Amino acid sequence: MENKYLSIYHDLVNKIENNDIKANDMLPSENELVTAYETSRETVRKALNLLSQNGYIQKIKGKGSIVLETKRFNFPISGLVSFKELAQKMGREPKTIVEELTVIKPDLFLTTHLDTDEDDEIWKVMRVRQIGSERIILDKDFFKKKYVTDLTIKICEDSIYEYIEHGLGLKIGYAKKVISVQEATEEDRSYLDLGAYNMVVVVENYVCLNDTTLFQYTESRHRPDKFKFVDFARRIHNT
Repeated sequence: MENKYLSIYHDLVNKIENNDIKANDMLPSENELVTAYETSRETVRKALNLLSQNGYIQKIKGKGSIVLETKRFNFPISGLVSFKELAQKMGREPKTIVEELTVIKPDLFLTTHLDTDEDDEIWKVMRVRQIGSERIILDKDFFKKKYVTDLTIKICEDSIYEYIEHGLGLKIGYAKKVISVQEATEEDRSYLDLGAYNMVVVVENYVCLNDTTLFQYTESRHRPDKFKFVDFARRIHNT
């Protein structure tokens, strides 16, 4: 016979996957679940822990458990794609909102991360990425202006990579990516629809041209329930 906590877990999973309990809703409290399933608090907590481990809920201290979006977008770790290309692959209609487009002089942070001199000119582009009615990504892009010579609001709303490759004739080669989970900042909360989430997934990209020239540094901040970061790995056998 199935353990009681597994029975509760499977019942709640079915309700979440069938949309009887919707994404971003709060689950009933532990006390309410204890009453509903006529069981102990320990059994309920075991079921909730399993839901959390498998990505169905996020526990929020002092508030309870919020239901996560189970139909997440696959975000390729090893690939180097624009948001426009990613949204097209997902079959979703994207919207990009350009919040800032300016030319700046690099501070100490940028001279380090973009390997540039303090006298160089840098494009700073801040864009909010929206799918459906939800703002789910904040992109903070920095480009060396000597390579990306001109940018417009229209280019930034469409695809900067498309402009670089087809408009400027440059070949984008590869990127180093650093992925971390960070506490949401006030800036994140002002630009993104975070709701009750207090963390964001941050992807830093150091992007190079084919000739190994580092020309872009990007900090991409994602709402945590909307993406799965995926990769394909092949084991190399020694001969």
